[in-house]
Amino acid sequence: MNAPARTVADTNPATGQPFFELAETDLNQLPEMFSKARAAQKIWAMKSFPERAEHIFKMRRYIVDNAEALSKTVSQSNGKTLTDALATEVLPCALACNWYGKNAAKVLKPKIRSGGHLLFFNKRTRMLRLPLGVVGIISPWNYPLSIPFGEIVMALMSGNAVMLKVAAATPAVGHAIEQIVAAGDLPEGLFNHVVGSGAAVATAFFENKVDKLFFTGSVNAGKVLMAQAAETLTPLSLELGGNDPMIVLEDADLERAANGAAWGGYQNAGQSCGGVERIYVVEKVYDEFVRILASKTRALRHGVGCENFDVDIGSITTAGQLRTVQQHLEDAVQKGATIAAQSQPVGPQDGLFHPATMLVDVSDEMLTMKDETFGPIVAISKVKDQEEAIRRANDSNLALTSSVWTRDNKRGQAVAARLESGVTTINDHLYTHGLSETPWGGWKESGIGRTHGPEGLEEMTHAKVVNWDMLSTKRNLWWYPFNEETWRGLLNALRFAFPKSAGQWFSASLALTPFLLKKMFTGWKTD
Repeated sequence: MNAPARTVADTNPATGQPFFELAETDLNQLPEMFSKARAAQKIWAMKSFPERAEHIFKMRRYIVDNAEALSKTVSQSNGKTLTDALATEVLPCALACNWYGKNAAKVLKPKIRSGGHLLFFNKRTRMLRLPLGVVGIISPWNYPLSIPFGEIVMALMSGNAVMLKVAAATPAVGHAIEQIVAAGDLPEGLFNHVVGSGAAVATAFFENKVDKLFFTGSVNAGKVLMAQAAETLTPLSLELGGNDPMIVLEDADLERAANGAAWGGYQNAGQSCGGVERIYVVEKVYDEFVRILASKTRALRHGVGCENFDVDIGSITTAGQLRTVQQHLEDAVQKGATIAAQSQPVGPQDGLFHPATMLVDVSDEMLTMKDETFGPIVAISKVKDQEEAIRRANDSNLALTSSVWTRDNKRGQAVAARLESGVTTINDHLYTHGLSETPWGGWKESGIGRTHGPEGLEEMTHAKVVNWDMLSTKRNLWWYPFNEETWRGLLNALRFAFPKSAGQWFSASLALTPFLLKKMFTGWKTD
């Protein structure tokens, strides 16, 4: 008699109440699941891009028709508000279906590569983007729907099968993804949702020779996976942490900057790897910016947002993350920081809540300035000028996103080019993860590889070169046999390609032409 399957419970972190339960996957079944996925992928890869898009557009229809229910599931599972779930999770999923369904063919279609030099006039090259095979996706709990689903759509439109592992804290959202994908009517076995321990599932993915792993999570977990992947040279795409800076210059629109800081710093209870954590404000406008942002911070309301629309900020998702946020705040206060403003509680506060908190009088040795807090805390530092702001913004081992706030777009773009991060926005922050057309990813310890946009689609494929001759010839210039004539011919080819004068080019051309024709159009006599 088989033992009953273990289950994973999903508890609403804003209320402390369990609301969903899902059976764990027996990892002994993974070899069979991979086998079926590979068989289904071969069928799927034969479909044209428009045929694949038809399935993706069915998923888009399901998302739009069930937007309210999907938002409710995300809100209950993650703790964010209904409005937040709709804006940053459900809407981006529909947009992802739309963009990848319509643009994958243009990005991934075979393309002729232009020749590099006249010496290779007879060669033609076509670049192909071919599916990887079976793609593994291990996703986080902070955006449990939009992060994995965007990668699922990219993988499917690129011709791959998918093995998905969602975060243990948000299994209900994994089930919701199953329902969305089911609406797409895919070949059986092409998509699989694996439920279980992240470490155990990742190991099982590697053991079953997953063709590439896409992971979003902590820096430490990413390093462990990279070490595991090295044993088999399994390719990885890693989107890891962020401690993202915001620079407010003296010519900024302070009202917009404060609104953007509040959104970018407190949205999703600050649990955004691309959210605002460090704010560097030029001293000329520092006091006024602090006054405006403090006023807005005090006006925000935190509470249970899965049923009440009059809430701005929901709960932290896990107890462990709440402890980290509390530790960072305690560390900052002990080292001299001042709490300038906090949001106000509304309704029951039985869940994992932390008020939106604005800190001033901060210094670079504080944890919230050095490490990723991943909570609703923004730390504001006064700087002398633009140059100090850039230097301190770049002084981090994390480099995911950043933002510049100025009325001068030309100046903003110049500063953006000097900031060490994968994404820099001007007079906005955080939102580009929702733009399917823009690549997402960071530098330094914020990860490797990119998702989203054309670059994300290319990450889901192998690059393959197909090269051929226009004219049928006997031999290439550099083929056997070698003799002094070959040596002279190659020297003349080099001087023809890169002459130091018109005379040298003419002389090399005269010498090269008969040798080249002889080499190309006569055989090699060996008898």
